[in-house]
Order: sequence, then C-alpha cells, then structure tokens
Amino acid sequence: MDIENSLCLHHLGFFRPNLVALLRILFLSKYSFPSGNCSHILHFCLSSKLLSFTRRILGRRLWTSALRLTLYGQFVAGETHKEIKETLQRNQHCDSKLPFFCLLTREGWYDKNAQSMITCLDLSVGGAPNPMMQLKVTALMAAELCVSTVGCIKQQLLGAWMSFSCLSQEENQHFQKSLRRLNSVAEYAVEKGVRVLVDAEYTYINPALTLVTIAMMATWNTQKPWISNTYQAYLKDTLERLKQDVALAERLGVCFGVKLVRGAYLNKERKLAKEKGYPDPVQPSWEATNESYRRCLDFGLDQVSQVKERFEMIVATHNEASVTHAVQRMSQMGINKNAGPISFGQLLGMCDQVSLALGQAGYAIYKSIPYGSVEEVIPYLIRRAHENQSVLLGIRKERDLLRLELWRRILRRP
Repeated sequence: MDIENSLCLHHLGFFRPNLVALLRILFLSKYSFPSGNCSHILHFCLSSKLLSFTRRILGRRLWTSALRLTLYGQFVAGETHKEIKETLQRNQHCDSKLPFFCLLTREGWYDKNAQSMITCLDLSVGGAPNPMMQLKVTALMAAELCVSTVGCIKQQLLGAWMSFSCLSQEENQHFQKSLRRLNSVAEYAVEKGVRVLVDAEYTYINPALTLVTIAMMATWNTQKPWISNTYQAYLKDTLERLKQDVALAERLGVCFGVKLVRGAYLNKERKLAKEKGYPDPVQPSWEATNESYRRCLDFGLDQVSQVKERFEMIVATHNEASVTHAVQRMSQMGINKNAGPISFGQLLGMCDQVSLALGQAGYAIYKSIPYGSVEEVIPYLIRRAHENQSVLLGIRKERDLLRLELWRRILRRP
C-alpha cells in the first residue's frame, strides 16, 4: 500500500473541528497567504507597531477579545489550567494516541521563569502518556553569559561546577544560580516522567547551549534519554555536529535525545554573518536544507537501529515529504511506531491533517502547545510569524482540505 495514502495525508475525513473553529482556520489561512506571491497579511498584522496601534484604538478588552477569536484561538492552548485541559481533550478526542507537550511562552525574570517551567511540567503530566516539554536555556540564564562561558563549560563538563576566573564575581553568582535553576527543572521533569527538549537558538550561542544540554544529559540520561538537544538542519554543519555530540554521549556512557528541526532564524543568521564578516552558516537553498534534514534523519534512524532505547528522536517537521520518508524508513527498519524511540511533532494549529493522520496510524505524535494570557503570548506569535514564513506557505494545501470539509457540512454529506 502506498505509504502516503495509508497515512491519509490528503483528506480531513477524521478531522472534525466545530464550525467556528473551521471558519477561523479558513479565515486565517486565506488572509495569511491569499494567492501567488505571498502578501504576508498575517505577517503584517502581527507587527508590534500595528498591534500596539490597534490596542490603543480598540481598548484592551475589545482588542483581547478579537485576538482570542482569531490568532490566539488558533495557535494558543489558553490561559488557565481549565482552558489548557479543554484544548488537550479537544485534540485527543480526534485520536486517543495523541500526546502533547507544552511550550512555555512566559518571559521575565529567571527565577519566575523557572517556577513557570515547573508549572508547565505539571500541565504536561496531565496531558497524555510520555509527555514532553520544551526548555529555553536563555529563559534561565543570560544569553551573554552563555557565550562568555562556553570555554569554561568545556573544561568542566565532567567536573564540579566551580567559580570561573573568566567571569566576574557577579557573573559567577548568576552562573551558579542558573545552573541550579536548570538542575531543578531537569530533576522535577525526571521525577514526573516528562522528557525535556532543549531549544536551539542562534549560531553564536548554540555551542554553549549544546554543552549545557550535554552536561544535563551526563547527569540525567544515565538510564533513559530524558534530556534532548535540538538540531537545525538549515545550518551547513548540523550533521557533523550531531555526529560529534552523539560520539561524546557514547564516551560519557549516557543516552542521547534529538529534536530535529529545519530551523527558523534564516534571515537573522545571514544578516549577522554579513554584519560580522564571517561565512554564511545557512544552507544555500531550500533544497539543500531538505537534503540536510533527510541526512540527519537517516543518521538518527540508523542510531535507533543500533542502540535501541538509548537513542530517541522527535521528527519535528510540517513537511509531508520528510514525514513520509521517516515513516517508510521506520517500516523498512522495523522500528516500533507507537511506543518506540521515534516520534513526530508539529505546532498547534498547523498541519493538523498530518498530525492526525500520524496519530490515527499509530505513530507517536506531539503538538507544541503554547499557553498564557494574550499579552504574554503576543511576543511569541510575532516571533513565529517572522520565523516560520516558509512553514506557513504549506497551509495552502490545508486550506483546500478545509474548504472541502466546509462544503461537506453545508451539503450535509457524511
């Protein structure tokens, strides 16, 4: 049987949003990318200046209500625990095998962020079996400090965390507190049975983030891959770095976890490279990025076949070709698709036909679920609009499927 058809990637026969949600999705998809060359209306509407202007004109209450009915309602789980649980139940109703993980969007002081992550872990536990949570290291540690301490972290990866001569007394204190915050979140996650996916960010900070993550792996991944690192396939050196990190984990005798993404900071990375005068770290084309993703994916699948439960990977993509390739390779290699070491992930409100098809076929599928108040989540939505323009191009196909579903309901067809 053709694997693409067996996954039902081209129809929404099992997807039953209520009428309000269906119309909202159609509205957002139509006015995000109407036709031909993208006019980026959604991208324009999510500009901070326009949002600030409309809030002054409409007032806080009307402005918040409008966003809740549109963007917020589509891409955010809610603000209260009750709203978040309702979102989880609504999605799981489509297929009982769909687990979820929460993505923290609250930004503020580091200690407050750590406590918010503990809350996020509790929410993740209540969602479904084998929950996951994304963690942003720079929400717990100053980004500037990550860059300046990368050499120190290398020297003491296996040793005790002590004061570093390369840092001032104040920086050392913040560094020690940051490590304690990271450790407390990781400890609570393992206690609750929640896997932690550490986000990648920009190339100038990623080496430090990777070293911090591997240090966490050395502590917590002795039996299972509770901690995973994120690898961005749109960077030229991703496969080589992935191989090096896997080799390091093997030397440390710990399990390894991978979250494989294409990446979202393309324009910023190229701008930084031009400003700083170093070679462009980004793949030269979309096709090259796809090939990089496929090679990293194949490497991860080979690792799974060799070390079994000591290596896990989440295939985080909205690209149907990548999903189909992963499913085909898993079938050929005899990798358990349900409770095995490979899972799939997409954003809440994006590519639901792919997510639900995978879940219905028995694959482990996760949706990245942001939560928080409208004011807290707006910065996240602005970033996603800037970072995921290429991803949003893929909603044209989803829009066509939604139109068919709307006509089915109008004509009252089964």
